[in-house]
Amino acid sequence: MRVLYPILLVVAVALSLFSCRVGRSFRTPELKEMPATFDEEGMTEGTTADIGWSTLYADTVLQGLISQALDHNKDMLAAAARVRELMAAKRITFAKMFPGAGMDLYGDREYLNYGGDNKKYDPELHANLTFGWEIDIWGNLRWQNEAAVAAYLQSVEAQRALRLTIVSQVAQMYFDLKALDRELSIVRQTLEARRDAVHFATLRYEGGLTSEIPYRQSLVELARTETLLPKLENEIKLKENDLSVLLGEFPAGIPRGGSDLGDVQMGTELPVDLPSSLLERRPDVRQAEQALREANAKVGVALTDMFPKLRLTANLGAENAELTDFLKSPTWFVSGALTGPLFQLGSKRAAHKAAKAAYEQQVYAYEKKILEVFKEVNNALVTYRKSREMRRSADALYRSALSYNKLAKLQYVNGVVSYMDVLDAQRQLFDSEIAVNDAILTEFTATVSLYKALGGGLER
Repeated sequence: MRVLYPILLVVAVALSLFSCRVGRSFRTPELKEMPATFDEEGMTEGTTADIGWSTLYADTVLQGLISQALDHNKDMLAAAARVRELMAAKRITFAKMFPGAGMDLYGDREYLNYGGDNKKYDPELHANLTFGWEIDIWGNLRWQNEAAVAAYLQSVEAQRALRLTIVSQVAQMYFDLKALDRELSIVRQTLEARRDAVHFATLRYEGGLTSEIPYRQSLVELARTETLLPKLENEIKLKENDLSVLLGEFPAGIPRGGSDLGDVQMGTELPVDLPSSLLERRPDVRQAEQALREANAKVGVALTDMFPKLRLTANLGAENAELTDFLKSPTWFVSGALTGPLFQLGSKRAAHKAAKAAYEQQVYAYEKKILEVFKEVNNALVTYRKSREMRRSADALYRSALSYNKLAKLQYVNGVVSYMDVLDAQRQLFDSEIAVNDAILTEFTATVSLYKALGGGLER
């Protein structure tokens, strides 16, 4: 017996270390006819992920807001907790592949009285060390561990993807606020011009130089401009509240940089990388790949559940009625059990088919994610280029409207044109100023979207 047990132990270790793993190893699906490049017309080549967000967003106030959001955003904190949860779960499944040990200490003293002098004290003491080990013959435990590792890595990539989203959302909301501030400034300047126009029209009407129509028209334009103020002020407050929650704090005012929106400059130009490199870096793609790896591992778990399982157990200890003789009474027990399904109406086979169907769903989800990445990047590239064209056109329109407005005022004073011509020039100037503001915001929004689509925002 002294020779037999070491031999059994060696056999068990060999079975655990060198046993096969039944099932198909994971391979990343290859998409046929995937384009080698994006729609990168006129863009430089390079890696946007190497450009930190503090380099692109040079506004120091915006940098502070992004840092605060990354540290205190509730979704980011929840994602970090999720990573810690799955890290612990991964450790649990990893530990199952190795022997486990426990202990059992027990003692009692029983008093028995059978009448008269027939009394008896029946003490009992025992202590055991217990050992248990499931020999992973078919790879069931290894498949479980691979699934747990894949789930953990999904949480890591999800946290990284959320980081990109937080950076882009803060930047987008900040530029939205700056644009609303600039629009509010335009409206207030226009409102002052409307008041001056009313004063001028009143003098001319009361002096008998014009009819009542220009005077009434000036009042209409003044009232129309005044209605824009509360709408813009409401939008600014709501946007500040949204950004405050994104920063992880109660709704409050949001600081802005001193420069006007039109004077804000991006810190660098964005290059475009090859799809093969970008797909390896984007966190959401890596997350989809790990979800596919987890589904494949679960297929392996379901397959190996159909095979018998070998478990070894052992107890080593001592048992005696007297503490003084406790160590003189050793006990031991060794057993092995081979368990497996015999007749379960095909439930194990059905579970395997279900796992394979779930894996197939993940394959399609992964392929869809690749298609979405191409769409997102190409859309961002097109929007980025066209937003620059829109800004140049808006600037040209503003210069023309400004010249037209100056000429209309001059000719109205000299009696060449009517007041309706002046109002038309003022409306076109106001509309062109708003168009320039919208074009600037569209260009910044396109830059933010392109930066996120190209995987930028993980590094400061």
